Amino acid sequence: MLEIKIDRRKSIYENINDIYSRLKVLKDKKKKIEEIIKDYNEKLNNIEENIVIEKKKEEKKKNRKWYEKFRWTKTSNDFLLIAGKDSITNEIIINKYLEDNDIVFHTEITGSPFGILKNGRKAREEDIYESAKFVASYSRAWKNKFSSIDVYYVYPDQVSKKAPSGEYLNKGSFMIYGNKNYIKNVKLEIALSFDNYEIFSGVPEVITKKYQNYAIVVPGNKKQLDIAKELSKIFKIDHNDIIIYLPGDSDLYLLKGSNVYKSFYNK
Repeated sequence: MLEIKIDRRKSIYENINDIYSRLKVLKDKKKKIEEIIKDYNEKLNNIEENIVIEKKKEEKKKNRKWYEKFRWTKTSNDFLLIAGKDSITNEIIINKYLEDNDIVFHTEITGSPFGILKNGRKAREEDIYESAKFVASYSRAWKNKFSSIDVYYVYPDQVSKKAPSGEYLNKGSFMIYGNKNYIKNVKLEIALSFDNYEIFSGVPEVITKKYQNYAIVVPGNKKQLDIAKELSKIFKIDHNDIIIYLPGDSDLYLLKGSNVYKSFYNK
């Protein structure tokens, strides 16, 4: 309770002015205290969010699947696609994980990953196309700022490490024998989902149907790091965890989430 003291040496109007002055000081102090409390609560919420994120990271490390050491995604019908990150992982996935029922994806561009659609012989047309788009988007075509490229797929018995006589295959390179099945003009675009502080990369056809919070990127001029930092601010995830999923310099095409909806179409 505020105690009001009257100075009998002053007039009533002077006392009223004094009281208003004191009230103003108290209001200013109250406002500063409220700002301090708000700032404290925001910092506390950030700490709690970071604790949740770190716990999820630890849980994810413990429950890490064999394919998470590579690039990977799921198609609309839940087929697993794995792809190499470099020449070493290209070599590993073909030599160690390619099986008879799989389908292999690749492009003619140097620096393209090999992709394996597990049990791909049973896949539908949309799964084939989504796999082609994922492989295309993580190829060097993205860094070259292509908007689309051709992708082909073959079967395991067409892939060989045996080079023609007198030729040598570099690490991560393979010979393809027989007919290639081409998918023409595959658009380059990748979607990243951010539900529950977890990142999942895939093609927009899948991500936009299964997740609430996501971004779609296309080849562009904005630096990888800048895009990662921008997405970090929006989705409250460390930009270092985001940047590894970006194929290269990009432009944002679409953002969607509980706190944001923004289209960059035709911008």
